[in-house]
Amino acid sequence: MKQRRILSLWFPRLGAERWLRLERGLPPRPFAVVGEEHNAQVLVSLSVEAEAMGLKPGQPLRDARAMCPGLDTRLRNRDLDAAFLGVLRRWAGKFSPWVSEEALDGLVIDLTGCAHLFGGEVALIGEIEADCAQLGVSVRVGVADTVGAAWALARFAGGAGADGARTGDDINQEARATRSRAAKRRHWVKGGAAPQVAVEAQRKMQIAAPGTTRSALALLPVAALRLDDDTVATLVRLGLRQIGDLAGQPRAALARRFGRLLVQRLDQALGVEPEPVSPARPAVRFAVRLTLPDPIGLSEDIVAAIDRLLGPLGEKLLRAGRGARQVRMECHRSDHTLQVIEVGLARPSASPDRIRPLLVMKLDDLDAGFGIDMVRIEARATEPVHTHQHRGHADAATDGVLRKGSGAALDDLIGRLGARVGLERITRFHPADSHIPEKTASIVAAAWAGPAEAWPTAGMARPLEIWRPEIVHAEEDAHLPHRFRWRGRDLELCAGIGPERIAPEWWLDDPDWRTGVRDYWRVTTRTGERLWLYFGYGGTMSPGWFCQGRFV
Repeated sequence: MKQRRILSLWFPRLGAERWLRLERGLPPRPFAVVGEEHNAQVLVSLSVEAEAMGLKPGQPLRDARAMCPGLDTRLRNRDLDAAFLGVLRRWAGKFSPWVSEEALDGLVIDLTGCAHLFGGEVALIGEIEADCAQLGVSVRVGVADTVGAAWALARFAGGAGADGARTGDDINQEARATRSRAAKRRHWVKGGAAPQVAVEAQRKMQIAAPGTTRSALALLPVAALRLDDDTVATLVRLGLRQIGDLAGQPRAALARRFGRLLVQRLDQALGVEPEPVSPARPAVRFAVRLTLPDPIGLSEDIVAAIDRLLGPLGEKLLRAGRGARQVRMECHRSDHTLQVIEVGLARPSASPDRIRPLLVMKLDDLDAGFGIDMVRIEARATEPVHTHQHRGHADAATDGVLRKGSGAALDDLIGRLGARVGLERITRFHPADSHIPEKTASIVAAAWAGPAEAWPTAGMARPLEIWRPEIVHAEEDAHLPHRFRWRGRDLELCAGIGPERIAPEWWLDDPDWRTGVRDYWRVTTRTGERLWLYFGYGGTMSPGWFCQGRFV
């Protein structure tokens, strides 16, 4: 059996370089991609020139402007970044068929039995770096026996990413002037080429030879284990700064103090717990788009674009025998920003007549800005149009009539209401398997469940209004009282039907059923009120009379 080898690719400037690829030929300049975090605009991706000015990811935009007044910025577009990473994943398929995306800016490749086709791992890394240079994308690589170790080497080998695990005596923590005096300026910074020896040394640090995973990870910071910032900060405060420090600690104590995830990440990195690489399956997409020669901004023009796209989208869905449950419309503006509208349908459908009204209702939330130059509509979630097999022609005909009748009208109504308030807020009752009166029905989303057909019948009628038990002031006697006080009023009994005895769910501790066994009565007062009373014989509390509902 061949030794498993994993290659991790990290693109540290993915967001910024995606934008810069669109502007090839322009002179280099400080450039950054800005995103919103915690109600503040921060830098999320930087160009090489911006990093040379001292800017860092996560830095507030106002501070970056103060340090670099000439900074050029663009807004982050997560969807386009994800699409660009998908393009890089397809490119990486030339090295191995087992390629998967990792987080927002990385790829994982299973190189087992493939590296020799490219002249070895060192030559393969050289080819990757050459390809990425042609693509205009920065890349860092790591090769090891496990996914966790390759991830750590790609991001932390050679000092990269060391800021996340400061040791207290690192020169990088000192002032910029101190660092400049402590380190000699390398001659290739002034314009010369980097020595080949340094490049080869860097590659050796990024490659862990087979069977040397533990020693390769020992000197890396604990942040290389893919832990959250709070856990890393706590470990550093305790003096556990490197992975080698963790490997020698009692595992039970680590699990109790930091949880199971820390031990799991350590085991995955060292190869004790397997972590497979699953290649991404080609997604079946039902999407259409319309590129416009001139930007549009009027509602009538957007509606016309919708009408032009929904027809081909419906044909694609019908050929696949599926219907859309969630539809997403992307409006790409001329300033390279994105406006998104998402709607849901109560029932899967490929008919443009059912999708169009939902999209048109949401156009008021759309900001065209300086104009929209591309419209894309995608069925994000689909389901088979026919979810069950018909028993015969008669059954199929009946089902067709129901789809075209009142059932379809109700589905359209649910879809229109859901476009306004959200499909999850449109609910209906379904019967539940319980003898407890208040638990005989459950609330489900109307869009994801059909109407209930068979409701169980109870021994006695149930009120339409049921609430939590309210105290009724009467004699503590199981016999139905002729006079009682409820909600501050004195009431007199006119008629009573019962009792119906209901026992509690003894296997559950329900605070409302601590009165033990109940005897329910359907009573009518002389003032005309029809109430649902019961006498609780007392379990963990005193017995007494209570009111739980009202008949309408």
